[in-house]
Amino acid sequence: MSTQVSEPDNGKPSFYKKANKKYPEIFNAVEQLGTTLRKAGPIDEKTAHLIQLAAAAASKSEGAVSSHTRRALQAGASPEEIRHTLLLLVSTIGFPQVMAALSWVEEIMEK
Repeated sequence: MSTQVSEPDNGKPSFYKKANKKYPEIFNAVEQLGTTLRKAGPIDEKTAHLIQLAAAAASKSEGAVSSHTRRALQAGASPEEIRHTLLLLVSTIGFPQVMAALSWVEEIMEK
């Protein structure tokens, strides 16, 4: 039996929680991979989550934007740093997509 290393609940969607309960080994493996990747180099955890937040916004993944917003906040990022991370993407992924990502971030920060 494996021990789960997943992040604290902190507003995770109910589907995520149900799937995690149904497939704990898969979720544990994904969490361990993320931890291993973040520890593999010199980038601190907060910056790593801001980078992953930017990638999530670029891939139009609302769930990943929400997850990395929560994780970045837990790692010490300020709301202003999170917003700035996304605003930096306007010339890369476009204004509409950045606004969508910001709306997802604001939903998380309002909780």
